[in-house]
Amino acid sequence: MDRLTLYIGNKNYSSWSFRPWIALTAAGIPFEEVVVPFDMAAGNPHFRAFSPTGQVPVLQHGATRVWQSLAIIEYAAELYPEAGLWPKARNERAVARAVSMEMLSGFRALRNACPMNIRRPKGRIVLADGVMADVARIETIWRDLRAHSGGPFLFGEFSGADAMFAPVVNRFDIYDLVASADTLSYMAAMKAHPAWNAWEDAARAEPWIVEEDEV
Repeated sequence: MDRLTLYIGNKNYSSWSFRPWIALTAAGIPFEEVVVPFDMAAGNPHFRAFSPTGQVPVLQHGATRVWQSLAIIEYAAELYPEAGLWPKARNERAVARAVSMEMLSGFRALRNACPMNIRRPKGRIVLADGVMADVARIETIWRDLRAHSGGPFLFGEFSGADAMFAPVVNRFDIYDLVASADTLSYMAAMKAHPAWNAWEDAARAEPWIVEEDEV
């Protein structure tokens, strides 16, 4: 099988890169990463060399190129069905995909007001309208799924759905947005995962600063 190559942006800031990276890493799927850092407010013109949208992440597999975080996770799940990127039960897979799509397409107030920033010291900011409504909905998703599965992750074992929400864990933490014991328990499980630790260590070692993401 041709080797997978995952093109990503800065680990400190690139929430969309974080999603497929932690999914593949946690599942033990081998891939080569290529970090292409943002070097301007609009991203990086060099992304066009490998990305049809001019954005990251992008997965290259032989002649096949896949962009968008969730599509990359789906493609990897088809290549490595034994890796467990989605729950085994059909009904749970459907729910995992539903909440992943909700994350992909929603929660814009939270995303816009609170950029992912692994290195940011914890501290509150003045929040825009809609942010706490987004937070409440996400907390409900996490609480309901873990109550059904028993945890520690959304569907028991780490899955693609956890990967899709991974940047939110950082946002909730660094902007001090949540206090629920159940939410904090899930966040602690995510932050203790070896794949999370590997990403965090690399992010903290990066030299680049993106001013517009330094809230």
